[in-house]
Amino acid sequence: MDRNWALVAAGAVLGCVGVGALFSLAVLLQPMGTDTGWSRTGLSAAMTLAFLASGFAGFGWGALSDRIGPRPVVTAGALLLGLALVLASRATTLLQFQLAFGGLLGVAVASFFAPVMAATAAAFDRRRNLAVSLVSAGVGVAPMTMSPLVAWLLAHYGWRETLLVIGVLAWALTLPATWFVRTAPIAGDGTAAADAPAAGMTLRQALRSKAFLVLGLAFFACCAAHSGPIFHTVSYAVGCGLSVTTAVTIYSMEGAAGLGGRLLFGVLGDRFGAKPVLVAGLATQAVAAVSYLAVSQVGGFYAVALVFGLAYGGTMPLYASLARDAFPPRILGSVIGAMTLLSGLGMALGPLLGGWLFDRHGSYAWMYIGALMLGLAAAGIVSQFPGRRAGRAGPGGNDLGLASG
Repeated sequence: MDRNWALVAAGAVLGCVGVGALFSLAVLLQPMGTDTGWSRTGLSAAMTLAFLASGFAGFGWGALSDRIGPRPVVTAGALLLGLALVLASRATTLLQFQLAFGGLLGVAVASFFAPVMAATAAAFDRRRNLAVSLVSAGVGVAPMTMSPLVAWLLAHYGWRETLLVIGVLAWALTLPATWFVRTAPIAGDGTAAADAPAAGMTLRQALRSKAFLVLGLAFFACCAAHSGPIFHTVSYAVGCGLSVTTAVTIYSMEGAAGLGGRLLFGVLGDRFGAKPVLVAGLATQAVAAVSYLAVSQVGGFYAVALVFGLAYGGTMPLYASLARDAFPPRILGSVIGAMTLLSGLGMALGPLLGGWLFDRHGSYAWMYIGALMLGLAAAGIVSQFPGRRAGRAGPGGNDLGLASG
């Protein structure tokens, strides 16, 4: 099991650096716009492109990891990650920046999710929710580490130098971590064989199943609900009169709470089952997102950020845990990759739509209202995850029903 926990640690590092680099644009947004004259919609489109590229590439990376193993996949992604940031720092036009930061960086970051999550979910049984939550915890650490670093670099250097430094740092941290990403033995504790999903299921059958449709649609709605509020947190807080430095601390508070949420929801998922914990978390996320409209002072921002971060951070890893209960390990990378595609489409919607609504109305109000509606929709969709057939209850109390479409 020591080897399995090394995989968890490596996955956390990769997620922290990858997502931290991607969301550095949230801190760079205003300084870049001021320096270059590029519109907020245009810069936000780079993030949208990154999520789209990440979604489509995630399916490919996941399928490739099922064939050749996760380590070659994440190594290629680590090389692309640093390259994308270096190229973005040299961009002289908005299109060049969008292609480098949006396209290439999105492809790189996608390599860290499906392969590592699939390997982790297959390697653990009793503590699976905690294990995948710890991998995802790296994402929660990113706003507490990468974002303050980006803000500090901006205070001393320009945005170009900042991206260049982040690119070199990305290589230094992710390339060594890839050594520990390997296919671990599939978990088993005496009940796993009886509870395992149908071993002969094909990928086509999996993608047409009710279980996948529910998880995929919920993942899309969930990510569409929180991506806009996450990305525009700093800009919204600055618009309420807070300084950039203070606004970044609110963004970091979301990340810190997200880290705690991942650990808390992982433990709760192992005890009560991933499905009910996920439904409750999605509903909480929806209400917390719209609550930003009710605050304007730093104390209120911190309170909302705490709840919002706790909820959106805690829900994210549970999709992989439910997928492991429904699908066999040999196609799990492809299934999670397909889920990543749909989540990437959802993540792409928020930043662009939020930027467009701000440019059109001078306010983020409609973005937060939309986040409420989408979040509640996601909770309702997850509640339809098919129930386990009689006599097949297993650890965590998750569901296995596979009504093929």
